[in-house]
Order: sequence, then structure tokens, then C-alpha cells
Amino acid sequence: MGRPMLNVAVLDDYQGIAKRFADWSRVRAKCAVEFFDRPLSCVDEAATVLADFDIICLMRERMPMSGALIQRLPKLKLICVTGAHNRTLDLHAAAARGIVVSHTESASTEHPTSELTWALILAAARRIVSENQSLRSGGWQTTVGQTLQGRTLGLLGLGRVGKTVARIGTAFGMKLLAWSPNLTKERAAVVDARLVSKSALFAESDVVTLHIVLGEGTQGIVGAEELALMRKGSILVNTSRGQLIQEPALIDALREQRIGIAALDTFISEPLPAEHPFRTMDNVLATPHLGYVTEETYRRFYASTVENIEAFLAGDPIRPLRH
Repeated sequence: MGRPMLNVAVLDDYQGIAKRFADWSRVRAKCAVEFFDRPLSCVDEAATVLADFDIICLMRERMPMSGALIQRLPKLKLICVTGAHNRTLDLHAAAARGIVVSHTESASTEHPTSELTWALILAAARRIVSENQSLRSGGWQTTVGQTLQGRTLGLLGLGRVGKTVARIGTAFGMKLLAWSPNLTKERAAVVDARLVSKSALFAESDVVTLHIVLGEGTQGIVGAEELALMRKGSILVNTSRGQLIQEPALIDALREQRIGIAALDTFISEPLPAEHPFRTMDNVLATPHLGYVTEETYRRFYASTVENIEAFLAGDPIRPLRH
């Protein structure tokens, strides 16, 4: 008798498109592959549903792989991570169990994310969504938009995405301010941005956009104090991580209309709960974490995932995810 087939779980394929973006045929010749188009809501559900799977494929950080969950998956042999990093996967717990963790080719996400950032800025400044909804229902002009030329763009973080967003801001004729915990005057000057304090960035900017890495020192870095400094009518954009913003403080600021609009692509809880205030507030423009969701990114992620599984099955070297 041949070796028994391994079970492969492809998680959080929300749109049911993972099969289309890679050739899974060689994997399916040796494995039973199941695609999940819904999130597994908690550790208990995930442990029950995934107990018989040998290989688990993750899409970015949509489902955390905690040590507690890993300990409850007795057959797990390989975790395939899309992208080069995953901050919600317990690598120590996986290593302790002898579970191999691979990553895919690092698809460039600065361009898709920066493009979406500007889509949100422009849509917020010109109230495109509400005007489109008005027109579709028989209405005509209902709002007065803002011109971006000559206004101030504040960048909280000036890494790869932040720099790309900054350069586009310059093309729109905006003044650039920047701040992050380790940013220097010289690095800011590379994109013609002026390094300022965090408080000055929030107080002086017409648009504040977040492009900072989430970590222990940056979680909740935008709270009531920062929001209180923002100009009335200003725009806050987050295409980085929802945990960077203290959500209750933002909800209060929006309800009291102390800022103009929040344009958000990332949230503390994803998918965003059906009853969440962000789904119904007039001064929130929300998209469902679309920053990296492009055909080009998905093709590279899923094709590399298939390659990693094939290499694992053949006993060949894979791309190991490191601490």
C-alpha cells in the first residue's frame, strides 16, 4: 500500500478564488485539499475543524496561529505562510512540535497598499461614495469636497509604503510632515518631508495617514490625545493595522464630529463584526482590508504556497520562516 494522503487546509479564502490563482493539481494528486471561505472564529472552533489536517495554509495574518491552537492540532506537520512575515504565528510553539513553517515569495505590497491609501484619501476628500449613492438614488450634488493641493499630509511612519504615499502627495502639491519613533530628519528629507513631533503632526495635518509597523511600542499609538489635536474636517487614513488606533477613542471623535472622516482598511477584529459602528457611521469610509488584495499579489502568494507544499512532500528545501 502507498502512503496515506495528507490533508491540506487552505484557510480564509474569503472570495473562493485560491484555486484560480495557482495550479493545485500536483498537490491534489497526493493530498486532499479543502478550501475554507469563512473564518474560524475562535481557538476552540479552529482546533475542532482543523484537527485532522497535516498541512495548513495561511493568508497573511487573517487567522492567528497561537501556541494554544498549535498544541491542539496533533497531525500538523507544515504551516505555509503567505508573505515573508507573520506576527500572529507562534514560531516557538511550532518549532517545539517539529512543525515546519514556510513562507512564500515576498510579493511587493507597498504599491497595492499605497494605491489603496490614495484611493481612500481622494474618495474621502471628494466624498465620492456618498455622492455616488446619492446619484444612484436620483439625487445630485450633496457635499462640498476638499482640494488637496496646498494642504498638509502627515505621515505616521515612513517605510516603504509611507515613502510611496509621500511621493504621490508631492505630486498633488501637498506639504509633507512625518513622524515615527526612530525617524531621522535626513530620512524624512529624502521624500521632501519635514520631521516633526507626533503632536505637531496631528495638529498641523489636514490628512493623517498611518504606515507604521504594529508592535508592542506602537499598539494604540493613536488615541484620544492625538485625535483631539486633529483639525476639524481633517481626514484620518489607516491602511496599516487596526490595532494602531484606540478604537473607542476614534468612535467618540467621529460621533462628536471632531474630525471630518476616517478612511479605514484595517480593523482590530476582522472580518468586521456585522454590528460594528464603523459599518453605519456617515463619516467613516471603510473597505474590507483590501490593501494587498490584488491579482498580482494573490498569484504570487498561492503559486508559492503550492511550490512549498510540493517541496515539503518531496523532501526538498523550502523557504523557512524565521524568528
